[in-house]
Amino acid sequence: MIAAPRDPRGQKARDRRNTVLLHAVLIPLALLFLAPLWMMLVFSTHPETAIFSPTPPLWFGGSFGENFRGLQADTNFMRTLLNSVVIASVYTVLSMLLTSMGGYAFAKYEFRGKNILFGLIVATLTIPAFVTIIPQFILVARDLKMSNTFQAVILPSLANTIGIFYMRQAFQTVPTDLLHAARIDGAGELRIFWQVALPVVRPALAALAILLFLASWNDYLWPLIVLTQKDSYTMPVALGTLVGLTRVSWGGIMVGTAIATVPFLALFLALQRHFVAGIAGGAVKD
Repeated sequence: MIAAPRDPRGQKARDRRNTVLLHAVLIPLALLFLAPLWMMLVFSTHPETAIFSPTPPLWFGGSFGENFRGLQADTNFMRTLLNSVVIASVYTVLSMLLTSMGGYAFAKYEFRGKNILFGLIVATLTIPAFVTIIPQFILVARDLKMSNTFQAVILPSLANTIGIFYMRQAFQTVPTDLLHAARIDGAGELRIFWQVALPVVRPALAALAILLFLASWNDYLWPLIVLTQKDSYTMPVALGTLVGLTRVSWGGIMVGTAIATVPFLALFLALQRHFVAGIAGGAVKD
């Protein structure tokens, strides 16, 4: 039997209907997700009394400057924001370098005990962070005497398991023949890694950069423990000090949180195309 030809106009109509239905579901969900962010921006421009009024404002007011001055007076917020930018940036660059080198070694080199070592590294994901935080604090603060320093916040989690695992999966997509060709041309191993393998996994690196920056940017517990001087606080720790036993500076919290979203949004917008490509590439199995 000869199959009847499909009606292209009917197919287009069905595709259009499915698109409309999909947008009808996704648009309300997107608005529901963005509603708290919108209210955070609105509340940052109103006095604290407006936040708890029976009819909370839905549009911007004129108290942003006043709220910011109060936040700056309470926390020296610009200093803590700079601390967070420096810590998150340095942590992201160094962690990307270490985890990509580790992932490359596990993906492209053969050595004794490779699978056992990788299994042990992955197994560390099952260890709760609260189990290691006390011995980690003793090592960093007492033995190495690095409390109230950027090194104390950056160094302990540089070679993180998630980054190594993610980059191993990314480097496995790099053709081994490409690396062999570079060796035949006389390239050294470091040059092959830096100039051949890394450019191939650039989307994965961009996705990893966003994830690492976000993890460091939002980290609260470890900086809270290892940083005890106000001048060394990171932004989350500084905002946490606004919640007291008798008073909570909601206006300052809203302003600080609104400002704190700007660096991450800038990074995400700059790397958005690579981030989507990296996540999509990681979802494809060879």
